[in-house]
Amino acid sequence: MQRFKEYKVIRVNENGCATVLLGASTLSTDILEKRLSEEARQGWQVVYMIVEQARFLLFWTRESVIVTLGRE
Repeated sequence: MQRFKEYKVIRVNENGCATVLLGASTLSTDILEKRLSEEARQGWQVVYMIVEQARFLLFWTRESVIVTLGRE
């Protein structure tokens, strides 16, 4: 297992407006891809990733991707 000198955790959320208007939505892979590409340009690598569903504005559920990044 590779060890990194520093770590950081980012959260990428699905659009809240789409959740409210459509009742359910999925996280845009384009948004996630863009964010991960930005982090990779700064030397970060994906270590671990999970998908979380959490309550949003009482009635809805919103999906988030939580990504742990590491770099040497």
